[in-house]
Amino acid sequence: MEGKKISESKVTMAQLMIPQNANPAGNVHGGDIMKLIDTAGGVAATRHARAYTVTASIDRMDFHSPVFIGDFLTLKASVNFVGKTSMEVGVRVEAENLVTGETRHTGSAYLTYVALDHNKRPIQLPPLLLETEEDRHRNQEASARKQMRLAEKRDEKRST
Repeated sequence: MEGKKISESKVTMAQLMIPQNANPAGNVHGGDIMKLIDTAGGVAATRHARAYTVTASIDRMDFHSPVFIGDFLTLKASVNFVGKTSMEVGVRVEAENLVTGETRHTGSAYLTYVALDHNKRPIQLPPLLLETEEDRHRNQEASARKQMRLAEKRDEKRST
């Protein structure tokens, strides 16, 4: 199976935040942002696999600052690590105030996706080709997160 470069599956998605995205506090609802994150991550995963993908887990979701109605949200997603049937995708969220031009890093997430065949069974993924030092660094960090997830799963099984 031929490998794929990270650059082949990168995604940049943008959306204006409007009043229907507001939570009771008047800020953009975290759930709306999480849905956009899952969408951007899913597109990157599907581009890499060239197959339908499903979200297996959200390893981490950090909100660094609030997003406000009227902000222009940009989500940047890229595949960080590929295993046999699953892959980690990182998503960075930035909000731009269109009036002032200020841009803020408002959130980051790591999600795991599994690619499925037509019978909804996991399929083998193309390997990830690392081109840059940043690619290698992100891949090493993702590999470490995968090892932590696997250790947590083993610990959960032992305690039940």
